[in-house]
Amino acid sequence: MTGVPQSLRAEVDRLKEEVAALHALLPANELVVWTAGNVSARVPGADLLVIKPSGVTYDLLTPESMVVTDFDGTLVEGDRAPSSDTFAHGYVYAHMPHVGGVVHTHSDYATAWAARREPIPCVLTMIADEFGGDIPVGPFALIGDDSIGRGIVETLTGSRSPAVLMAQHGPFTIGKDAKAAVKAAVMVEDVARTVHLARAHGEPRRLDQADIDSLYARYQNVYGQK
Repeated sequence: MTGVPQSLRAEVDRLKEEVAALHALLPANELVVWTAGNVSARVPGADLLVIKPSGVTYDLLTPESMVVTDFDGTLVEGDRAPSSDTFAHGYVYAHMPHVGGVVHTHSDYATAWAARREPIPCVLTMIADEFGGDIPVGPFALIGDDSIGRGIVETLTGSRSPAVLMAQHGPFTIGKDAKAAVKAAVMVEDVARTVHLARAHGEPRRLDQADIDSLYARYQNVYGQK
């Protein structure tokens, strides 16, 4: 493919605006430093995604600086190299068709759990609500190809969690769209911090599975405005 099809022009431009704005939420919520981390969005109706360019500081990110690639990481639109995590994002989109957004951060507390290769136990109603159980750990994988993406897909397939702690790397989150994936990134850092603080005073008790299931069903199907 050479360039974005004209039929997708309006949608791609809208997603560039959205993805640029969502990137600003990562440093605002103290989830990244310098140029680390990324947000992407699937382009509906095509095997394309919108993501930030590699190595560009957050204060310089604009809709115009966002790049478009295919799921193999090939640049389709933009004048900068895409994020080094583009292969991982593309693999997720290619193998999880319900996913519309992917986020990666190096947020302090969630990354600390990833460094220990330890899942975050479901000891809070907020974890049950948002993640439906323990937040899992994915395998260690090197950056540069789709290995990270494979680990994300293998870990989250069949899981209710929109977050995975990639071993000795950091959290990746998914969502029905990019905004939902950013929300999950904010939430995983919040609960990672809270459970870490709780463990300083003893091991917290995991919620009973029946209560986790009930809380998850209520939050996903009843809570909020429809």
